[in-house]
This record gives sequence, structure tokens and C-alpha cells, in this order.
Amino acid sequence: MKFSELKDLTLQELLAKSRELRQELFNLRLQQASGQLEKPHRIRQIRRDIARIETRITQLRRQRENKQANAPAQSK
Repeated sequence: MKFSELKDLTLQELLAKSRELRQELFNLRLQQASGQLEKPHRIRQIRRDIARIETRITQLRRQRENKQANAPAQSK
């Protein structure tokens, strides 16, 4: 998943995607512990995708905070 793909998603969609990936990561770690993991590189990919999503979530939240902080200042 590329970061450019995440720019179009809303905060709610990003949170849902993050939950999905975290669940998949959990399942892959269980498979790894039991010796049934077929694609070990997938763990690394998912971890990086989660990091990208969390970065985008942080960006969106900061944008929202900045808009809220600037709105009262403009009305004075």
C-alpha cells in the first residue's frame, strides 16, 4: 500500500483499515509461532502499512486541531 493511496481515505476508513491490518498481523504472528507461516515477508509489509496509516491519521488529526485553533482567532 502506498502513502498516496491513503490520502483519499477518511479518518474513519483509516481507523478501520488499521484495525484490519493489526488483526492480520496478529494472525500471522500466531502462524509464525506455530511454524505454519508461508509468507514471512508479509509481516514486514503489514507493519510498514500500519505505520503509514498511523502517520496519515496523525496528519489528519493535526490538521483538524489547527483548524479548530485558528477558527476562534479569526472571529475576534
